[in-house]
This record gives sequence, structure tokens and C-alpha cells, in this order.
Amino acid sequence: MRATGTFTVKAFVPTELKPEPAVATGLPVGVATMEKQFEGDVVGRSATLFTAAYDQSTGVGTYVAMESFEGSLQGREGAFNFVHSATTSGSDRTAEFFTIVPSSGTGELAGITGGGGLAVDVDGTHRIWFEYGLD
Repeated sequence: MRATGTFTVKAFVPTELKPEPAVATGLPVGVATMEKQFEGDVVGRSATLFTAAYDQSTGVGTYVAMESFEGSLQGREGAFNFVHSATTSGSDRTAEFFTIVPSSGTGELAGITGGGGLAVDVDGTHRIWFEYGLD
């Protein structure tokens, strides 16, 4: 099955959490929390732990995000976790990874498996899709 949607970031909150012991690299590593709101076949919200080595001025870096989603996929209600990462040189996305965490589904989404992806349109619209199955 495939569910598609758009999302907006409702909150992005950097934390003081830093890797210990500190290691000096060319890009700083940071951790933030995020809240997202989803619309379309994917309806609901997520709470995210977001880690990145990223240069704000050039848009170069890599991120890893663990999201806890609650809402519905194509009308099926529940919650689950998914993880995604990508690298950018400032104008592209490469080395993308996206998977639904096994055994994390609840409610009508219990037993969910699969993957998906993210894209950002030229106009800034954030898109998400899930290619999933239910046991």
C-alpha cells in the first residue's frame, strides 16, 4: 500500500545535548526536537529526535531523525515509529534512508512494515510517502 501526504514543521527546538567527549570536526553536531503536522493520506502528528552535522550557511550536511507518528494512514488509526536520514550538498538529497521500525505499530497500524521517503519541492512544500504492509 502507498500513502502520501504533506507536512509542516510546527516546532524545531535545538537542545544543549552535545556528543561527549567533545571532538572538533569541520561541521558541528547538534540535537533538536521537532513537531510535525501531516495532511493527505497521512493525517496526524509526529514527535521527532533530530541529530545533524550541518552547516546552516551552506546547507551542507547529514541528518538522522527518529519519529514517533500518531494518526492515520489511509484512514487506519494508530501510531508507529519511523527513521530517516539523508545527506545534502545544499541543493540535493543523497544517501537517503527511510524505514518503519518493526514491531512499533499500534491500533489499526499494528504489524506495520515497510519504508518510504521525503522530498522538498522547489516551493518549499514538504512531502512524505509510506510504502507499507500490515500483518
